[in-house]
Amino acid sequence: MNLSKSTTSVQKIGWLLAVLCLTQFAYSQSTDSTKHVLNFTGTASVTNNGFSFIPSFSLGKPAAIFNFNINGGKRFSFEPEFRFDLEGARPWSFIFIWRYKLINAERFKLTIGTHLPALNFRTVPVIKNGVALDLIQTQRFFPVIELAPYYALNKSISIGAFYLYGHSPEVDATKNTHFVSLRSNFSNVKFSEQLYMRFNPQVFYLKSGDKDGFYAATNVTLAKKNFPLSLSTMMNKALKTEIAGKDFNWNLSLAYTFGSSYTRP
Repeated sequence: MNLSKSTTSVQKIGWLLAVLCLTQFAYSQSTDSTKHVLNFTGTASVTNNGFSFIPSFSLGKPAAIFNFNINGGKRFSFEPEFRFDLEGARPWSFIFIWRYKLINAERFKLTIGTHLPALNFRTVPVIKNGVALDLIQTQRFFPVIELAPYYALNKSISIGAFYLYGHSPEVDATKNTHFVSLRSNFSNVKFSEQLYMRFNPQVFYLKSGDKDGFYAATNVTLAKKNFPLSLSTMMNKALKTEIAGKDFNWNLSLAYTFGSSYTRP
């Protein structure tokens, strides 16, 4: 699969998406000013093994993950994600995601987005004045571009795709990453009147630098109606890959979901 393109061109696209998202944010705020509604939802979860934004990468240690969604209309949203290493009580990654529904039909939707910025943190041992210290080093990724079409078959089942390109200006980081996923979503598989399951399988291709691989992953969540706690597991299996990592990886997570809509008179 040939996904190569000039870094300069992709950076221009990244900046264009960033400007578009920020412009649409201003526009949506103006459009929705007569409604004065702000929707805020979030999920706080703890897990025995933190998975990255791309499922083939994981922390390998207990983590706390916070996901938020802030929107004032039907098209634009700000969806930051914060991940922390619980063992070391250190930040792991912060991703500031801006998304805009370019097509927002009843069944078909096309979302574009950018991460402005995406930050990864790692601990680097150094010697200072003869003393061994652990310093936190930040790796930046920008531009990061998302493209996500999906089609709703009914209220509970949808199919779609997801493409992500990320570039890092750091000397010691992977310069270019391409992530292409084919995925489906089963959002309401009933066990009883109160218990239901969400099932999100996907197969994906990952190109990281000059290495690539194919994977299969799924996320399964067990939840109860009108109850904020849920239990989930993430599983990732390498099908054929040159990228370093576990052949099979999984975790178990406990999540608390919250949210509100704020309306000014």
